[in-house]
Amino acid sequence: MNSHFLSRRKVLAIAAKTGLGLSIAGIGAPVLAQEKKLLIGYWPLSAGLPFYAAMDRGLFKAAGVTVEAVKFASPNQVVDAMIAGRLDGCANGVAITALALADAQSPGSIKFTCMNFANQEFVLDQVIVPIDSPIKAISELKGKKVACGPGINNVTLAKAVLEGNQITDAKVIELPVPQILPALASGQIDAAYVLEPSAVIGKQQNISRSLGAGVITQYVLGNNLPWIGGAAALNATTLKEKAELVPAFLKGYTEGIGYVRQQGLAANAYLKGFTPIDGELAKEVPISGYINYSEVKPNDVVALQRLFDIFTERKVFAQSISAQSLLYMPA
Repeated sequence: MNSHFLSRRKVLAIAAKTGLGLSIAGIGAPVLAQEKKLLIGYWPLSAGLPFYAAMDRGLFKAAGVTVEAVKFASPNQVVDAMIAGRLDGCANGVAITALALADAQSPGSIKFTCMNFANQEFVLDQVIVPIDSPIKAISELKGKKVACGPGINNVTLAKAVLEGNQITDAKVIELPVPQILPALASGQIDAAYVLEPSAVIGKQQNISRSLGAGVITQYVLGNNLPWIGGAAALNATTLKEKAELVPAFLKGYTEGIGYVRQQGLAANAYLKGFTPIDGELAKEVPISGYINYSEVKPNDVVALQRLFDIFTERKVFAQSISAQSLLYMPA
């Protein structure tokens, strides 16, 4: 069997592990084999900014490759499509642990080409509460209802942040991201672990305020390690069967990263159309940090391995996963 496609049993195993709810119809069909373009999936999160900028500025086309962006409702759905052979890869913002879990089912099938990270300087992750809440610190969430986005990645990290504040009895509730702020406003939940732009939207609409940013670095990883929470990635089969397209794709993506770094918040104009973020909101959404495939340093591998080890300790990963093995290393 072509190594690009997982067996039905393996796909179902991933679905059961991550709660993805796969649609099995069509899985295994070699839909990408003859296409001389790259299909890249994305979740409409601000972390995908280098990809959005590269698309809208024509950087991929200028580099010599046709790229089609495919939007999904969750990062897990992007991973579903990758392991089913319906995508060549994904943009930044897709949960790195979901990608790692998929690769564990078929080792060597996914390679990270750019990783996005957050800490207290590059803000992505926050814990927020209603604007009029009496709660002043995460440590006061004992016994409270705390929401997070859907999927095992969000649930695991939300629980880890709470436990890092010595809270073990909070009720963590999965909600679709668009429902989190309304749930806060209506009093259905007491707090939420969110990724940007949720905190910025909540602040602008006078719905919520933050109890702290960079919470994964601060309360989960420790030692000031950055939280490498997402990645752009390519399928190993795409790297082999569409090898002639890969250098141009990486060139365009690298230029997108450079543009974001150079322009800072001004680059957020390219969030429009790819995400719900636009206008005044775009001026406030923080920029993620990025580590391109050619920039990975030993400490980055340490930070990523620490994250993977936490997921192993919490039995989300059935066995230890090597961070180094998932990194794209050009020949």
